[in-house]
Amino acid sequence: MKKRLFLQNAAVLSGTSLLLKGIGVFFRIWLSNHLGAEGMGLHQLIFSVYVLGSTIATTGLSTAVTRMVTEASATGNDRAVPRVLGRALLLAVALSVGSTAVFYFGAPLIGNWWIADARAIPALRILTFGFPFMGISATLKGYFYARRRAELPSAAQIFEQLTRIAITVWLFSGTVERTVTALCFAVMLSDILSEMLSAGFSAVCYALEHKRITPQTPFAKNDADFRTKRLVGIAAPITAGRYLNTILRTIENIQVPRCLAAFSGSQELGLAAFGNLKGMAMPLIFFPSSFLSAFSTLLIPEMSEAMALHRSIRVRQTADVTIRITMTVSWLCAGCFWVLAYPLGALFYGSTEVGFYLRVLAPLIPLMYLECVVDGILKGLNQQNRSLKYSILDSGLRIVMIALLVPRHGIRGFLYIMVISNLLTCLLNTGRLCKVASVPPDLDKWILRPVGSLLIAGSCAHWLIGSTWVRSLADIWIILIGGSALAITYAAMLFFTKTFTFADLNIVSKKRS
Repeated sequence: MKKRLFLQNAAVLSGTSLLLKGIGVFFRIWLSNHLGAEGMGLHQLIFSVYVLGSTIATTGLSTAVTRMVTEASATGNDRAVPRVLGRALLLAVALSVGSTAVFYFGAPLIGNWWIADARAIPALRILTFGFPFMGISATLKGYFYARRRAELPSAAQIFEQLTRIAITVWLFSGTVERTVTALCFAVMLSDILSEMLSAGFSAVCYALEHKRITPQTPFAKNDADFRTKRLVGIAAPITAGRYLNTILRTIENIQVPRCLAAFSGSQELGLAAFGNLKGMAMPLIFFPSSFLSAFSTLLIPEMSEAMALHRSIRVRQTADVTIRITMTVSWLCAGCFWVLAYPLGALFYGSTEVGFYLRVLAPLIPLMYLECVVDGILKGLNQQNRSLKYSILDSGLRIVMIALLVPRHGIRGFLYIMVISNLLTCLLNTGRLCKVASVPPDLDKWILRPVGSLLIAGSCAHWLIGSTWVRSLADIWIILIGGSALAITYAAMLFFTKTFTFADLNIVSKKRS
C-alpha cells in the first residue's frame, strides 16, 4: 500500500510540475513578447526581491511541519499534529507581516539604490502584500506532504498558476500605458492576487482533510518532540540558510546586470543579456527536472520516518538509488540540451543567443539536478545546518567572482562562475550525504556508465539531425526526431549496461517492514 502511495504521489507531483513548467515556459514566452528582453531583465530583478521577502515565511517552516507531522504519525501521536501546524501558521504569518512592512516602506530605497532603477518601485510595493498568503500556503503544503496527500498542494499550484495567467492577460489587455513600469506592476499584481486565492484554496483543502484525522494517543504538552522550540529549531537553520542564500543571490542578480553594463557600456544591453540567460534559458534548463523535484519533495517525509524509526539500512539504500536515478535522468537531459540547443532556442524564443546559453549550461545539468535532490534528502536527515554553511560559502564566492570576472569577460565570465559554483556545491552536498547515510560513492553507475551510454546516444542523434532531410524540417520536428532518437538509444544502452532498473524503485518506496 505504501509503495503504491509513494509512486502515486510521485506521479501526481511530476505531472503537476511538468504541467506547471510547461505552462510557465509558454507564459514566459508570452511575457517576453510583451516586455522585451530589457523588461524581462527588470522583471527578473523585481522577482528576486519578491523571493527574498517571502523566503523567511515559506522555506524552513514548511520543511519543519513536514518532518514533525511525519514523526508524529510514525509514532502514533496524531493529536500533536494540529498544534504543530497551528504554531507554524502563527509563526509564518507573523514573520511574513514583518517582511511586508520592511519591504513596503523600503521599496524606494531598494528601487533607487539596490536595483538602481526607479521603474521597479511600484511593483516592489505591491508585491509585499502577497507575503502572508505565501507563508500560509507553504506551511499547509508541508502538512499535505507529510500526510502523503500530494494531490492537494498540486491542485492548489495549478489553480494558482491558471489564475495568475488569466489575471495577467486581463490586466495587460486593460493597461493603456504600455511602459515597462506599468507592465511589470501588472505582472506583480497578478502574482499577489493569485497567491491570495491559492492560500484560500489550500485552507479549504486542509479543513476537509483535517476531518479524516483520528487522534491515536493523548498529546503530552511537555513532549520535547513536538514543542514550539523544536519547530523553531528545525525551521531556523533552513530559513536562515535560504534567506541568507536568497539575499546573496539577490545581490548577485542585481550585481550581474551592473557588471554586464560595465562590460558592454549600456544598461539596456546588460539587462537584455541577463534577461536572456535568467529569464529565458534557465527556465528551459530546469523544465525536465519535474520528476526529480517531486522525488526530492517526497523523500523528506520518507527519510524523516526512517530516521525516527532508526532504520539506517533503508536510509542508505534509498540515498544510493536516489542518486542513481537522478544521475540517469539528468545525463539524458544534458544530452538533449547539448544536441538540440539551437533548435530549442529558435523554437521558443527565436534566438540563437538563448541557444548558445542552453548548450553552455547543458553539462551543468547533472550537477544542478543532483544538488536539488540531495538537498531534500539532507533536510530529511536533519542536516540543515551543514547546508547553511555550504550555501554561505557558495554565495559569497559567487559575489566575489562576479565582481572580478563579469566586468572583464561579460556574460561568458558569469557562465564560468556558474560552472565553478555548481561543481563546488554539488560535491559538498553529495559528499555530506554519502558520509551521513554511509553511502559509498559509485562512480561507475553514477557517471561512467550513463556518460558512456549518452556519448553513443548523442552521437547517433547528432548524426541524424545533421542529415539533409532532417535539417530541412521545422524546428519542432528536428527536436522531436532528435530527442526521440537520443532517448531511445540512451534507454537501450542503460538496459544493456544494467545502470538502472525499475526494480530499484522497490527500495525507495518499499512497504514498511
